[in-house]
Amino acid sequence: MEFQELDIKGVWLIRPQRFGDSRGYFSETWKQQEFEAHVGKVDFIQDNESFSSRGVLRGLHLQRGEWSQAKLVRVSMGEVLDVALDLRHDSPTYGHHVAVRLTHDGGEQLFIPRGFAHGFVVLSDVAQFQYKVDNVYAPHSEMTIAFNDPDLGIDWVIAPDEMLLSEKDKKGARLKDVKSLKF
Repeated sequence: MEFQELDIKGVWLIRPQRFGDSRGYFSETWKQQEFEAHVGKVDFIQDNESFSSRGVLRGLHLQRGEWSQAKLVRVSMGEVLDVALDLRHDSPTYGHHVAVRLTHDGGEQLFIPRGFAHGFVVLSDVAQFQYKVDNVYAPHSEMTIAFNDPDLGIDWVIAPDEMLLSEKDKKGARLKDVKSLKF
C-alpha cells in the first residue's frame, strides 16, 4: 500500500496495490499493521455501505463530542468526489477542506480522522461507497454543515441543479453560525 498524507494533517490518501491478470485483480484493501505504521492506531468497529445514483450528495456530516468518528472510505463501484472539512479548532487548517476523486478503477481510499465533516457526491451513473468507522452512529450528536456554504469554497464538480439531496442535507448549517464543536 502507498500512503500519502494530504494538505491537511491527518488526512491520508491510501493506494492499495493490485495484482492483476487476465482474470481480473486481487488487492488487500485493509491491513492493520501497515495502516498503523503510517497513520496510527485506529480501532474500527463497524463497516458501512451506501449505494447512490449520479448527483446524490451526502454530507457534510459529522458527529460531535464522544461520538466523533474517524473514517476510512473507498468506492467499490463507480466514482465520487469525496470531501473532508477540517473542524478541529486548534488546527491551522480549520475550515479548510480536501477533495479527492475516488474510483473503483483506482481503488484509492481516504482516511479522515476525528474532527472532520465528511461528504461526497456521485459522479458516475451509480456508486457503491464503503467505509469503516471507529465509533457508533449517534443521531443526537449528528450535525450537517451546508455543502454549499460559500465560505467553504467547495467545488463539487457538478451543478447544484443536478444534485439529489436529503432534507437533512438541504438544511445544513453555515460554518460561521456554528459556535462550538467539541470532538
